[in-house]
Amino acid sequence: MNDMEKHNHCTHQIIELANKLKDEGHDIQLVNAALMAASGIYATYSVAGNVGALEPTGVDKVVAMYRQNLEHIQKRKKEDVQGQSGNA
Repeated sequence: MNDMEKHNHCTHQIIELANKLKDEGHDIQLVNAALMAASGIYATYSVAGNVGALEPTGVDKVVAMYRQNLEHIQKRKKEDVQGQSGNA
C-alpha cells in the first residue's frame, strides 16, 4: 500500500467511526466538534509529544495546514459535483 492508499484508508476509518457515532444518535455537529478536538489533540501530540504544547507559530502552521487541506477537499467536491451534473 502506497502513502496515498494508507492516507485514504486512515481517513475512511475515521469517517466510519464518525458515522457510527452519528448512527448511535449523536448530533453531527457534536461529532464534528469532537473530530476537530481529537484532530487538534493529535496534531499537538504529533509535533510536541505527550508532554509538550504548540507555540503560537506552531498553532499558525497547523491552522494553515487545516486551511490548505479544507480548500483542497472543497475543490475536489466541487469537481465531483460538476462531473456528476455533466453526466446527467
